[in-house]
Amino acid sequence: MTATILLQAAGGFDPRQLIIFGLIILVFYFFMIRPQVKKQKDQKNFVNELKKGDKIITTSGMHGKILEVADTTFLIETEGGQKVRFNKSAISLEDSKAINAAK
Repeated sequence: MTATILLQAAGGFDPRQLIIFGLIILVFYFFMIRPQVKKQKDQKNFVNELKKGDKIITTSGMHGKILEVADTTFLIETEGGQKVRFNKSAISLEDSKAINAAK
């Protein structure tokens, strides 16, 4: 008897709620998850295409030129002639692209 009262109070199952929930998940996927995955893929391709001599900017804002490419790191020379090693994930963008974006 208690179970019947609870089911009546809950209103039962409405298939429209399932459709609305599915649409919310679909919108969330196309506006949140898919663009983030594409951005990560583009960043990975960008870093893999960098080569010795390219001018880059790190995520911390340091400008430099790539001197050496290793498996997971880059050796970068800054304007002052200092050599610094960065993880590949710390590279933000190519310097020439940053100059063109500022114009």
